[in-house]
Amino acid sequence: MISNPAAAEVTVASKLEALLHLQQIDSQLDEIRRVRGDLPEEVQDLEDEIAGYEVRVGKFDEEIAGLNDQIKQRKQAVKDADGLIKRYEEQQQNVRNNREYEAVAKEIELQKLEIQIAEKKTKEAQYQIEQKNNDISGTKQRLIERKKDLDNKKGELETIVGESEADEKKLMDQRNKAVKPIEDRLLTAYTRIRGNVRNGLAVVEVKRDACGGCFNTVPPQRQADIISHKKIIVCEHCGRIFADVEARSE
Repeated sequence: MISNPAAAEVTVASKLEALLHLQQIDSQLDEIRRVRGDLPEEVQDLEDEIAGYEVRVGKFDEEIAGLNDQIKQRKQAVKDADGLIKRYEEQQQNVRNNREYEAVAKEIELQKLEIQIAEKKTKEAQYQIEQKNNDISGTKQRLIERKKDLDNKKGELETIVGESEADEKKLMDQRNKAVKPIEDRLLTAYTRIRGNVRNGLAVVEVKRDACGGCFNTVPPQRQADIISHKKIIVCEHCGRIFADVEARSE
């Protein structure tokens, strides 16, 4: 069966026209998003930083709670040791010989040592709590500052988004319609090229004998092939798809 060359030309021309139309829509969307600059990333970074500070404060609170439990246990240990000392001192009054007296005296000394250790560790824990409270105070101050920064950045972003929201929605609706006639293979290639180039231009025209994307010269014979629309041709330098050759004004 002989294929119809004219039908083939229309098919390739239609594909290129659809790709160029999609590129024009995406370029307008890129411009809208470019106006936002780095604000979306800055907002996300601030949100992540704030979340990190909040986690840090939570950990400090847990550590302080643990230290307070240790202090409580050590104070109870001191009370218990004091009680034992009093009991041993009473026993000393009723010992029958020096050996028993020395044994009880040793127990008293051990309990006094336990008290000293417990009191020392209590002071260490109290110092750690003081340091952690200072850390919490500093972290909370940074939290307040970062939350203010976040509110300001969000306000800026919301203003910019609000100004362009209607246009962006309209363009996204147009884009959803524009991608429908494009076959998956071409759409995948288009998306890949857009992701690999800085200006987001995947489909370009030849302008002044040069690629509209990388500005390298396109030879006359290649331009003729592009104009014929018999097949999809890409730039041999940057890989962008050529949609057409722009007509020169005389």
